[in-house]
Amino acid sequence: MKKLLLAVLALATAGAAGLYWLSGSLDGLIQQAIESYGSPMTQSQVRVDAVKISPSDGRGSITGFTVGNPPGFRTSHALKVAQVDVDVDLRSVTQDVVVVRRIAIQAPDVIYEKGDTQTNFDAIVSHIARSVEPGPKSREVKPGKRLIVELLTVRDARVEVSAAFMQGKTVSLSLPDITLKDIGRATGGVTPAELGQVIAGALKSRLGATSSFDRLLKPGSAAIDQWVPSAKGLFK
Repeated sequence: MKKLLLAVLALATAGAAGLYWLSGSLDGLIQQAIESYGSPMTQSQVRVDAVKISPSDGRGSITGFTVGNPPGFRTSHALKVAQVDVDVDLRSVTQDVVVVRRIAIQAPDVIYEKGDTQTNFDAIVSHIARSVEPGPKSREVKPGKRLIVELLTVRDARVEVSAAFMQGKTVSLSLPDITLKDIGRATGGVTPAELGQVIAGALKSRLGATSSFDRLLKPGSAAIDQWVPSAKGLFK
């Protein structure tokens, strides 16, 4: 009986240690992947304050997630989220394809800026597209793991729109919610860069449809009325 109790205690200790290691490894690996792959992919500074995933059920959050702007844009960032909720299928973590049940981006702070030739999201999507192109010009370091995301949502986005003549100032707009399902399911998974391309592309598409710069910046619009002194200054 004593030997049995010792064996049970040893197994429990090993299991607890394993869960602790799994939690720490997951948290660190996810944060490292986001920052290491995100910045070169987008050609902007990508930062994460913390990642915390429960080793018991795979649920957790990514806090302080920020995507800066590529060079040439005046506003402070493209995307900033206080917290992203995630739900990972822990059974898949040791497999080649990791299944993420849910990514919920709640109330992101988005700045959509029109530069001289393109918007900041056009630039980000273009940089990511080049990073996933096959061949020697690809900037993505292959991580080995692929991802399937069963559900991704973007809810209650706070959008600010800016243009070059507004000198970094912004005008507020609303953005309809975004829902994407089974990302990577049909292809056996996507790389982190490809997932970033899907998310950035969805945001760019929705922003482009909602925030028509031709409409916003014509006489009589809120943007042109608010910043008309700056606009007039361009023609002096």
